[in-house]
Amino acid sequence: MQTKTKSKTGDIRFSAMNYLARREHSRTELIKKLGLRFPDDLVLLHLEVQKLSDEKLQCDRRFAENYLRHRSERGFGLVRIWSELKERGVSINDIEYALTEEAVDWHTLAKTAFIKKYGERPAADIKEKAKRIRFMQYRGFTADEFQRLV
Repeated sequence: MQTKTKSKTGDIRFSAMNYLARREHSRTELIKKLGLRFPDDLVLLHLEVQKLSDEKLQCDRRFAENYLRHRSERGFGLVRIWSELKERGVSINDIEYALTEEAVDWHTLAKTAFIKKYGERPAADIKEKAKRIRFMQYRGFTADEFQRLV
């Protein structure tokens, strides 16, 4: 029985390390992925993920920083990124820490995303203007960040 538990623990750790080797994962994401692979071993799974966190191999704060950097470089705004991080189980403290570490100029980012999509030309009519506003909201920018662009 003891050997079987050790081999399961080793398998769980091996799988978790493979996931983390590819990219950073939040604790919630990692547990969800491992839960699909090891559905009968949830207690062992949580213990192994905790060990990885204690060993600094898995860190929600580091995940939040990387995720924020990646998504902002792809042209997404703070509202959307914040929401996505919350969906991935990252705490508000870790999100706020990532925001202080990553100095992002959201106004410039909004302008870049807007110009990339629509260029410099003004909206032809009210329908076009509404379409542009929906696009910017979908991207996660606040009205303050894109109102003067539209």
